[in-house]
Amino acid sequence: MSTGVLPARTAGPAARHVRRGPGVALRGAVPTGILLLGALYCLFPVSWVLIAATKTPGELFSTATLRLGTGLWSNIADLFAYREGVFLLWLLNTFLYAGAGAALSAAVSAMAGYALAKYRFRGRNLAFNLLIGGILVPAVVLAVPQYLLMSRAGLADTYWSVLLPQILSPYGIYLARIYTGAAVPDSLLEAARIDGAGHWMIFSRVALPLMVPGLVTIFLFQFVAIWNNFLLPFIMLGDDRAFPLTVGLYTLLAAGANQPSLFNLILTGAMLSIIPLVALFLTMQRYWRTDLSSGAVKT
Repeated sequence: MSTGVLPARTAGPAARHVRRGPGVALRGAVPTGILLLGALYCLFPVSWVLIAATKTPGELFSTATLRLGTGLWSNIADLFAYREGVFLLWLLNTFLYAGAGAALSAAVSAMAGYALAKYRFRGRNLAFNLLIGGILVPAVVLAVPQYLLMSRAGLADTYWSVLLPQILSPYGIYLARIYTGAAVPDSLLEAARIDGAGHWMIFSRVALPLMVPGLVTIFLFQFVAIWNNFLLPFIMLGDDRAFPLTVGLYTLLAAGANQPSLFNLILTGAMLSIIPLVALFLTMQRYWRTDLSSGAVKT
């Protein structure tokens, strides 16, 4: 009867986990702790605004900072009643600027990014390099020239003066170009051309559905940027009936220096301005899907 040497058993995940020293766990805990500290640093101002918005004028400066108050609903009612409901008008203006501007910007970015990624033409690399250079230019530098252009065109102090400059986003076009190059296979476009599809049909029926996750990201980035934009509408607009929330709340803050009772309205307005952004991210995150083109091309 012959005997043989049994092969050594490979250590499973549990055995490997047991042999890990304390240094490995410590190395994993340090980055986690840093991320938690960063999260607390970012979330503390938001939590303070949420709590302060619940306080009455008497509770705002007399109770503990992190203690909930009893005046949330009265603050909301006073805010919407202030100056015959001007806050609601500011809110609707902000939805108009951010929603329409982000949608148009995503559409322009989709077409420009697709053209830069999938077409070969003279000057393409130069155009892309200029686009990257446009990303590096701060928006503050462009605000005054944009105002002069809008004033020359007779559009200053109108909704168009805030909406039009937000449509062209160099960063959005850059993201669309990068995402299109990675998510839309050239073989799929070539198959559509063989089937007799034209340029517009290929873009709208083949490429655009595959670009949806990237376009959702562009839409969200641009929506948040326009929602939080202060300088451009502050320079462009003179009529407070056309103000977005950022400029409207700033005017309330300036008036609060002489009327301390307005501080509660300012905090309540800041709290309400956060809610649409959170709701937007929660409802649109389902569109962030990957590998949409899996199985679309036969091999």
